[in-house]
Amino acid sequence: MAALCYVKSCADADDIMQDVFFKLYKYDGHFESDEHVKAWLIKCAVNQSKNLLGSRWYRLSLPLEAAEEIVHYDAPPSETKMPELLRKLGKNNRVVLYMYYYEEYSAEEIAEILGISVNAVHSRLRRGRQKLKKLLTDGKERCV
Repeated sequence: MAALCYVKSCADADDIMQDVFFKLYKYDGHFESDEHVKAWLIKCAVNQSKNLLGSRWYRLSLPLEAAEEIVHYDAPPSETKMPELLRKLGKNNRVVLYMYYYEEYSAEEIAEILGISVNAVHSRLRRGRQKLKKLLTDGKERCV
């Protein structure tokens, strides 16, 4: 969690934690207690995060989302803009739409995972679709 707070990227935080646990595996020293191990892991994760953020490679690299402008897609524009449009929705609608359309969960499964009623899932799906439709039609009107 410490690495994620620093780098704000799950993938980078996973890489950092993999490095940290490898360092723990190779560590020859002795720990006094479980709290000492925990403190050592957190300190190591913070240091690895700072090293990554200060590296030249990290400063010059772009996030994957920035590559959308560079990469050519064969899909229609509405499909390539869908992740961007989903990010504009509120968390509740975005999560439910993502789980339903991208992960292909049923409304009942989503309700169980999120701990909400099936009716709430259907309501969020309906509201999310309406908001997406509005975003798509607003975008088309601006292009004309």
